[in-house]
Amino acid sequence: MTGTTGFDYTLTRSLDAPVHAVWQAWTIADDYAKWASAEEVVLDVRPGGAWSSVMVIPGGARVPLTGTYIEVEENKRLVMGMNVPGRDEPALMTMDLAADGEGTKITLSQTFDTAEDRDQAEAGSNMLLDGLTAFLATS
Repeated sequence: MTGTTGFDYTLTRSLDAPVHAVWQAWTIADDYAKWASAEEVVLDVRPGGAWSSVMVIPGGARVPLTGTYIEVEENKRLVMGMNVPGRDEPALMTMDLAADGEGTKITLSQTFDTAEDRDQAEAGSNMLLDGLTAFLATS
């Protein structure tokens, strides 16, 4: 068997903000914390750099997350690995940005081993994009 098999999703949204503003929202810890419902955010945005945060999910539960940046192409692409308990390999998420008139087209994509993991991550990514959209509208 060759290639990557699994359960994947791709979300695309048009954001009413220039590419550099969207990039900064993802790569500046204070900005990320504001829209991602995260605390204790540390972002070392470079290939091999580590990131960590504590997500505060609805209901108040706190979920610590850690990972590394795999690919960093400023104002264009981030590939982030997230450490998942019980998995040898990190879960990868790709964020692509493209100018869309005055705004930005953002695309998030991931692939998982199970439909359940994919559905959970897709719901989480939709929540992230909702938070990002609201943050950019007030910035």
